[in-house]
Amino acid sequence: GCRHYQRACKLQAHCCGKWDTCRFCHDEVSDHTITRNLINTMMCMHCSTVQPAGQVCINADCGKKVAEYYCKECKLWDNDPKKTIYHCYDCGICRIGKGLGIDYFHCQTCNVCMAIGLKGRHKCIERNLESDCPICGEYMFTSTSTVIFMPCGHCMHHKCHQQYIQTSYQCPTCLKALADMTEYYQRIDAALLQHRMPSEYDGTFSHIYCNDCEKRSHAKFHFLYHKCAHCLGYNTKVLSTLQSLPPDALMAPPLENMDRPPLEPAGSSSSLISESPSVNESISSSSSSVASGFWCHQCQVSRMTLASNRNYH
Repeated sequence: GCRHYQRACKLQAHCCGKWDTCRFCHDEVSDHTITRNLINTMMCMHCSTVQPAGQVCINADCGKKVAEYYCKECKLWDNDPKKTIYHCYDCGICRIGKGLGIDYFHCQTCNVCMAIGLKGRHKCIERNLESDCPICGEYMFTSTSTVIFMPCGHCMHHKCHQQYIQTSYQCPTCLKALADMTEYYQRIDAALLQHRMPSEYDGTFSHIYCNDCEKRSHAKFHFLYHKCAHCLGYNTKVLSTLQSLPPDALMAPPLENMDRPPLEPAGSSSSLISESPSVNESISSSSSSVASGFWCHQCQVSRMTLASNRNYH
């Protein structure tokens, strides 16, 4: 085998005729790539017999399996006993998992295999996985890295997601919150009660748009935070700055009049105003509420986290 696969065969590239253990080995040292399903010839590593691609060596004196798993559609051989692999005819490729209807299902709208725990519990986006990862830019449908869906329905690599949430809590595609940010917003409330804007901004207001509830409202002007009047979140962006409110302006109730007492800020109010915590930090003590969604961003333990199993071809 090679560092990519355990197998006892080499394949002959249809494009250049070179012999390599797998398509990745070929592509790493070539200026072109293999089309895997056009591979027709292999060589048994046990007896060096060149023969048509298959699972068992045709040499009568050998007759050994070159791999426990073989897919004639993808021309994929793998002999790793720790892996379970199946072929999805809708996706057109092999994926890691026990199989459709067992631990994965194929969503026809999203056109991708997902963990069976997400059946009926995810937001469909047509042909969702046929796009590049918004963080690293790799095409996700054929990526060999694990891909996850976020609550908004968009997806990215799991490893990219883990790095990204250290500095942001917004989906990089639609800017919706990646988790339940209620506790973080309460800490902002507590900080704003102790932080007053300069008097010259008393008559200044902002027309805002909420990325979470997709509604518009107005808020007192602030350097950083503007509270949505509909969902009471701070995941908003400023559309315009006004010197007076229109007659039909809708604003969130003043913090002093809110029924729910805000939490005390974790640190000083100035530190919260100046630094936005990572998502891991902001939801670390509210995993129960996050767990009621699609997955826990803190630990990524639930099988429901794997919106898509890893491509394996």
